[in-house]
Amino acid sequence: MNQVRAKKALGQHFLTDLSIAERIADTLQTHPNLPVLEIGPGMGVLTQYLLAKGYDTRVIEIDRESVAYLQRHYPQLEGRIISGDFLEMSVDEMMPEGEFALIGNYPYNISSQIFFKLLEHRDRIPVCSGMLQREVAMRLASPPGNKDYGILSVLLQAWYDVEYLFTVDEHVFNPPPKVKSGVIKLVRNGRVDLGCSEQHFKRIIKAAFNQRRKTLRNSLRGVFGSDYDGYGQDIFSLRPEQLSVEQFISLTQMEAKAHAR
Repeated sequence: MNQVRAKKALGQHFLTDLSIAERIADTLQTHPNLPVLEIGPGMGVLTQYLLAKGYDTRVIEIDRESVAYLQRHYPQLEGRIISGDFLEMSVDEMMPEGEFALIGNYPYNISSQIFFKLLEHRDRIPVCSGMLQREVAMRLASPPGNKDYGILSVLLQAWYDVEYLFTVDEHVFNPPPKVKSGVIKLVRNGRVDLGCSEQHFKRIIKAAFNQRRKTLRNSLRGVFGSDYDGYGQDIFSLRPEQLSVEQFISLTQMEAKAHAR
């Protein structure tokens, strides 16, 4: 068997353009000494370039047919192929120690969940790159003031510098997806502490964007309370997509003071 069948249930679309695979591998050249974990290698189109460029590479693959293919065609990965679900396994099981880079042609149907897990382990993952659905990639990299800017945009940009690199057309996949793809890169910024409760920060972001058409004066009443006396401040006349990460931090600090009285 020379090919792996693409399985719709796993959201598999195998990249066939080798030049694009190499460009994705090159996104990690700023961190050449980090070991790499690749999610969903499939038939190894990206893996081959990671290995050729000298990266200490491990791969995690949920599809047993793909695992068998990798074992046959990439003997240099012996002992480095993890058969399992990235979302279900602990990071310590996959990468036992130290910092590492995360990369992949991420399945469209779980890409957001992958990035939420990245955030949980941000202190071990200084760089992450890869390809996902273009719409989602643009959302993650979107600056404030853009309709694509949302919950995950703010949460990621609190800890990472996020850059949209390039768009990939549908015809370079087998089978072709119905949408275009986008390649992004995330590099840990210098922030070590938010200066507020991370739990409350997330709560405020989610409450604001869950009613994104409303001003913060209306969407955050459930957080600040109906009797909060600061609703006259300018920030509460804004909608969530207009706020920077720093402004969301300021809101969280204001909420903490309001409830400390």
